[in-house]
Amino acid sequence: MNSFGKIFRVSIFGESHGNGLGIVIDGVPAGLPLTFDDFNNDLGRRRSGAKGTTPRKEADLPRFTSGLFNDHTTGAPLTIQFENTNTRSKDYSKLRETPRPGHADFVASKKFGGFEDYRGGGHFSGRLTLALVAAGVVAKKLLKGIAIEARLIEAGGMNDIETAIEKAVDNGDSIGGIVECKVNGLPIGLGEPFFDSIESVLSHMVFSIPAIKGIEFGSGFRAAKMTGSEHNDNIISMDGKTETNNAGGINGGITNGNEIIFRVPVKPTSSTSKKQRTLNITTGKVDDLEVEGRHDTCIALRVPSVLEAATAIVLADLMSQEQQIPRTLNNN
Repeated sequence: MNSFGKIFRVSIFGESHGNGLGIVIDGVPAGLPLTFDDFNNDLGRRRSGAKGTTPRKEADLPRFTSGLFNDHTTGAPLTIQFENTNTRSKDYSKLRETPRPGHADFVASKKFGGFEDYRGGGHFSGRLTLALVAAGVVAKKLLKGIAIEARLIEAGGMNDIETAIEKAVDNGDSIGGIVECKVNGLPIGLGEPFFDSIESVLSHMVFSIPAIKGIEFGSGFRAAKMTGSEHNDNIISMDGKTETNNAGGINGGITNGNEIIFRVPVKPTSSTSKKQRTLNITTGKVDDLEVEGRHDTCIALRVPSVLEAATAIVLADLMSQEQQIPRTLNNN
C-alpha cells in the first residue's frame, strides 16, 4: 500500500493540506553522514517558483525525528517530516459535490466511503512527492560512483520548453511533458527476473509518482518498428559495453553495464482554469466546474528531481539485496 522495498524500504505518510507529510526509511546503514545541506539541491529543484509552477510556496525544511544522531544515521528507521504551512483548504470545500475531472476525488470518495481528506487531493496529491525526494537524497548518498540524471526534454509537444510554458500560461490551460532519466556507473547483474526484473521494479516505483502515464526503456516503442538486426546491441568489450543502446542498459531483466536510459510521459495538470464539466453528486446532474486554488501549469517541470529520487530508491534497495551496500559504513 504505502510502503516499497525489501531492505531499503520506504513508507510514505501525510496529506497535501494536513499538518504535514513525510517518509520512514528502513534499512539505512549506520554511519551515513547526513545534514540539512544534503537536501538543499534536490528539494530546491522540486520546489515551486519558476514560471509554470504553482504559486503555493512552502519552506519544505526536513525535520529528522528518528534514526539520526550527531549528523550520522544510527541504523534505526530514519524518519523525515515536513510541515504544511501555506494551505488554502477553503478552495476545495465545494469539490465534495463536484469532483474534479482527472483527479482522484470521485474514486477516493467511493473507495474510502467519504472519510478521505479531500483538501488539495489529500494523500493522492503530488505534494507527497516531496517525501520521495527526501528518501532519494539518502539513497543517492549510498550509491557512490553512480550518477542519476533526469531532465525535461519535451513540454506540450514541443522541445522548446520555455515557449511551450509561455503559450500554456497565455491560454490558461495546463500541458504535459516527457522526462528522460539516465543512470551511469551501475554494475552488471542488478535485477531479479522474472517478477523483480529491474524494469519491473523501476516501473512499479515510477508509477507511484502522480501524473506518470507510461514508461519506455532504451528505444522503447520504436523497437516495434525495427528489425532484430537493427535493434540488437553489438557487444564490443569484456565489460559489456555495446555499440548502440537500444536495450536501455538492460538485458534479461538485469543491468548489462551500459547506461540505463528511460523516459516517462507526464500528463497535463488536471486542475486548470478552463471551464470543465463534471457530475454533481448531490443533484445527480452534470454541471459546469471552474477549479479554484493554486496549481502548476506544467507539473512536468518539477518531475525530474522526483524521478531521480524514485530511481535511486530502487537502486539502493537492489544493491542492498546484493550486499553491495553494507549495514554499517566505515567513514574513516
